[in-house]
Amino acid sequence: MINSRNIEKNPIKDIVSENYVFAAVLHYFGISFFQFEQNSLKEVCEKFKINPQQLVNELEEWGKHKEPEQEELYLHPIEVLVAYLKRKHYYFVRQELPFLSNMVAGIEEEEPIYKNVLCDLRIMFPLFVEDFIHHIHEEENRLFNRIKLLQEIENDEFDLKESLKILEKSPVALLAEAHEAHDDEMEGIRKLTRDYFLPENAPVSMKVLYNELQNFEKELIIHAQIEDELLFPKAVQLEKEVLRRIRKKIRNN
Repeated sequence: MINSRNIEKNPIKDIVSENYVFAAVLHYFGISFFQFEQNSLKEVCEKFKINPQQLVNELEEWGKHKEPEQEELYLHPIEVLVAYLKRKHYYFVRQELPFLSNMVAGIEEEEPIYKNVLCDLRIMFPLFVEDFIHHIHEEENRLFNRIKLLQEIENDEFDLKESLKILEKSPVALLAEAHEAHDDEMEGIRKLTRDYFLPENAPVSMKVLYNELQNFEKELIIHAQIEDELLFPKAVQLEKEVLRRIRKKIRNN
């Protein structure tokens, strides 16, 4: 457990070097760590009128956070899975991407190798963000809304004719194919950073940036696996069952 009394006098650079997550915590409080690397935690907290213990408590809370395992998610009904994925989308858009964008835009390094990478990232990363957000919106508008419609049909919220019309349009299987065909979203960034490789003596700011980019990519991979291996199979099964029930009702009428 971290004791704020022991770290208040330490430079932000040293604190972040010990635990990169602290950079994200500082961002959560509106502080760009790379602008205050040489300042002590006490100085930064006084400037932003924050109790140091608040930062420490938040860091400890982030450390306790644990994502559910895929096996656990599989046991829940599809609406719980959709709600979880929506929360992750919100976290990506409201927390992760702004933090990464802030570092890409704000970190300044004079050494040519890092300066050049940052210049390229300032062109590439906003394009990635734009494409990623478009992908999220498309997924929620098409797939999540499709699942909602299937559940509404299952709950008899449409007449038989309208239900059959909805079921014959935009089947989940086609949405799954489009999802699987989506390009590797961070391939360009991975190549630019040479698979996030940095020498041991690299600046702390670059180490944090590369670490967070790599972590974000890992999260995206897990997120895609949950969608491909859990959400789509559940949605396909739901669609089949709803279609079977509607056809049976039509035959019996």
